[in-house]
Amino acid sequence: YGPITLDPAASILHYGQSIFEGLKCYPQKNGNVALFRPVENWKRMNESAHRLAMPSIPEDLFISAAEALVRQDRSWVSDKRGESLYLRPLMFATEAALGVRPSISYRFVLFASPCGSYFPQGYKAVSVWLSEDYIRAAPGGTGAAKFAGNYGASLIGQKQAIDHGCDQVVWLDAREHRYLEEMGGMNICLVEKKNNQIHLVTPELTGTILPGITRLSLIQISKDLDWGFSERRISTQEWQEKSISGEFSETFACGTAAVITPIREVKSRTGSWLINQGTIGPVALQLREYLLDLQHGEIPDSHGWLHPIN
Repeated sequence: YGPITLDPAASILHYGQSIFEGLKCYPQKNGNVALFRPVENWKRMNESAHRLAMPSIPEDLFISAAEALVRQDRSWVSDKRGESLYLRPLMFATEAALGVRPSISYRFVLFASPCGSYFPQGYKAVSVWLSEDYIRAAPGGTGAAKFAGNYGASLIGQKQAIDHGCDQVVWLDAREHRYLEEMGGMNICLVEKKNNQIHLVTPELTGTILPGITRLSLIQISKDLDWGFSERRISTQEWQEKSISGEFSETFACGTAAVITPIREVKSRTGSWLINQGTIGPVALQLREYLLDLQHGEIPDSHGWLHPIN
């Protein structure tokens, strides 16, 4: 591990060919450690590479690099529940050229960082700001790629949220500015009660939303729990009206960093509303505990999502 030297004409500095991933290695009940769904991260990284006109990464290189790094840094994997070793694979263009074209050379890097609990002071719900001035992605763009530029462009929306006293930003669609897309680095799910059955609803993937791996896992977990799950368009009007009426009993964000994060309040230029009276709901709490149990090897891994590293 150390500084990276780049030519001033390196393509990454001018034309932004840079993609990355994020995955975690968790301590297991049996004393070993395991990566959570690393193959899905490899697949998504190659989908990002395709969109940015970058070369694909062989699966065996991606997985073996992660295994080697975890073995080297095994002592940095905490034994505490909710803590982990975070792995950051990234690839960027290195060719020194000023022509506007895909680079002919790239560097693949993988490094790790100890990751403590996302809620060190206790599990809590967050407030969010509806971004009506900016968009994160547009149809045909790079929204489904884990591309560095997407995050750079999102920072002003996150800053706006913080300036309005909120924890996170919620992005809306580019065409009408009224349909939910995702949050700052996390997908979003709503809990709906249908015929006394729990039903999860999330914005459908349209090419403008990052296909989250936690989101993908929740789709399968909802089936395992005999819950309903649907992917569709959700307008801010529907979200507000059904949250106030109780038809949407909970809303939460899901992602690698925080796993499941409940949302307690939504703010915008035209007003605000509470979700579940501003408290943490039972569904978000149950899903968080279920995922953590699975990631730490405390319940059977029936889908083979854990990748043990002995």
